[in-house]
Amino acid sequence: MTSAPLRIALLSYRSKPHSGGQGIYVRHLSRELVRLGHHVEVFSGPPLPDLDDGVRLTVLPSLDLYRDPDPFRTPRLSEFHTSIDVLEWAAMCTGAFPEPLTFSLRAWRHLRRRQADFDVIHDNQCLGYGLLPLAGSATPLVATIHHPITVDRDLELAAAPNWKRRLSLRRWYAFTRMQARTARRLRWLTTVSHAARDEIVDAFHVSPDRLSVIGVGVDIDTFSPAENRAESQAAKKAGRIVTVASADVPLKGLSELIEAVAKLRASRDVELVVVGSARPDGPAASAIARLGLDGTVRFVSGISDQELADLFRSATVAAVPSRYEGFSLPAVEAMACGVPLVVTTAGALPEVTGPDGLASLHVPPGDAEALSAAIGRLLDDEPLRRRLGEQGRRRAAEHFTWRRTAIRTAEWYAEAIAAKGR
Repeated sequence: MTSAPLRIALLSYRSKPHSGGQGIYVRHLSRELVRLGHHVEVFSGPPLPDLDDGVRLTVLPSLDLYRDPDPFRTPRLSEFHTSIDVLEWAAMCTGAFPEPLTFSLRAWRHLRRRQADFDVIHDNQCLGYGLLPLAGSATPLVATIHHPITVDRDLELAAAPNWKRRLSLRRWYAFTRMQARTARRLRWLTTVSHAARDEIVDAFHVSPDRLSVIGVGVDIDTFSPAENRAESQAAKKAGRIVTVASADVPLKGLSELIEAVAKLRASRDVELVVVGSARPDGPAASAIARLGLDGTVRFVSGISDQELADLFRSATVAAVPSRYEGFSLPAVEAMACGVPLVVTTAGALPEVTGPDGLASLHVPPGDAEALSAAIGRLLDDEPLRRRLGEQGRRRAAEHFTWRRTAIRTAEWYAEAIAAKGR
């Protein structure tokens, strides 16, 4: 552990926890770093993070062009204050996603006057060109890459129904070329798993010796099993399957899980609860309509950590059907609650949940039949569920806590600071 308190600037272009794992990372890492005695200032554009006491927030305002309930909106002329605002609007009009670039430019404009206030600047998956002049400064710049977004792009391209959709997706994901170029020019990078590390090396052509692996964690007090067996049995809803899908995209494998539930419903009374939302014209909504599952699948969103933990505790089985995961916080949260898992073998999921049969049953990605069989096996075998749940809780508590993540991250900061000094 580092001995002296560090002054940390933590940059995150999208930080709301319900936007996905990046927002969860910012909140919990910043809180634990402060508890270790460090000083953390988070720099974020909208949607803004939920931060704990002791963490300072500096907002870098944007046009917020993708906000609910009016995404892809037309800003008023009075909202344009800088050339970066003009760039953000113009890029959106061409079908691009400009936020990583424009946030990095706003961060550079702000931090070039404040670099002496910090011992280290930590970028959270932005990887915009505006970071490059900061990387050349006296203050070391480090960056977390949760996984290369090229994975999301390639899966969506493979699922695109026509050339127009593929063209649109290529334009939207054009920022990934910038992220790869920026990553190759940064000396200090970290990611959350060895599987993500291999994917980043392959997709971004980053030198492996620049990439440290620091796993992320879970609040094991909030995400915990019921206190006793009677309480646990009372909380559970027979046949309830819970999954978390931060986005209705092919990457999350939600369509395959819905198909698996349709197969299970033929012989069992089951319910699927999805933490997330479905696009009206998206693959999940189409699968539900096609399979007649309106009363069997329901979506919940905007819930707190406590509500999510309660939902996991009410589940008979939790599922992570993703076609790729750089880590999977939902898998660890379910394990911490003592819920047996069915996961695919995609990405880091076997690395996170352990060998097949320890805390989870493994199935190939994209295989609805295998998903159905594994979930059915758990629904029918109470001793197996109990054993997997107990092993999962033990694994989460031993390997995946935010304090452990913060200690290792602070050590990584110290290594970067010492190297920059030399």
